[in-house]
Amino acid sequence: MAESRHVSDMVYIEVFIYLQLLDFISTLIGMRLGLGEASPFIRWLMHVGPAAGLAVSKLIAFALGGACIWLKRRHLLRWINYWYAGLVVWNMGLIFGVLR
Repeated sequence: MAESRHVSDMVYIEVFIYLQLLDFISTLIGMRLGLGEASPFIRWLMHVGPAAGLAVSKLIAFALGGACIWLKRRHLLRWINYWYAGLVVWNMGLIFGVLR
């Protein structure tokens, strides 16, 4: 049972990493196409530049994800993954809408 739990925890961590990468890339693509960032905090971070601001936001996300793991709250990663999956779908919908 412990092995099964460890494998599922690793899947959540891997999905978290992939979703962060997809969010980063899809946000940059959207910005290149003229779309804006909806989050006021991320917009504020982007004052230093779009890629740099997004990179800082991803560092914060990884730090919070690491805190979830360190505090043994790995189940929170599952909920965070749902949120970021929704964000990636949202970004892709906006991108495809612009390209239509």
